[in-house]
Amino acid sequence: MPLSGTFADKLLAWRREKLCSMLDIYIDADACPVKSEVYKVADRCSLSVLVVSNTPIHVPARPARISNIAVGPGIDAADDWIAENIGAGDICITADIPLASRCIKLGAFALGPRGKPFTEDSIGDALATRELMSSLRDSGQISGGPPPMTKKDRSRFLDALDQIIQKIRREMLVK
Repeated sequence: MPLSGTFADKLLAWRREKLCSMLDIYIDADACPVKSEVYKVADRCSLSVLVVSNTPIHVPARPARISNIAVGPGIDAADDWIAENIGAGDICITADIPLASRCIKLGAFALGPRGKPFTEDSIGDALATRELMSSLRDSGQISGGPPPMTKKDRSRFLDALDQIIQKIRREMLVK
């Protein structure tokens, strides 16, 4: 017996909401410049956000799905906590390439704050480039860090985050 259009639409919407509520966004937060953008997207999409940092960070009271996880001191304490808790299909927002690699190996998605997704295909090159740049900085051949964030960077980040969320939703509906 086929489902009626209205009932089928409601059932599909309910299923979509339940499946997507299992998706969490983890922010490697100590130096993340796009936290407020993540909060807005998460609120619009009804997603939970875990803001992971070494020390407590103020997070907005609304939406209620935002939590700060202060893991304490330690150079990789926040990274380790994220890698130990993130699951397949979750999203990690980080500029830390080794953390992105760890998340990808666990089946999660990783996105840089400038909107560059890290993937299984690109993470090896990103790690190699990171090592090269670190060596060049250590030898004094280059100095400085990345340029300041621009509106275009923030827009690219928002577009990429939306694309990842939609991809996860499509994959969840198929399963």
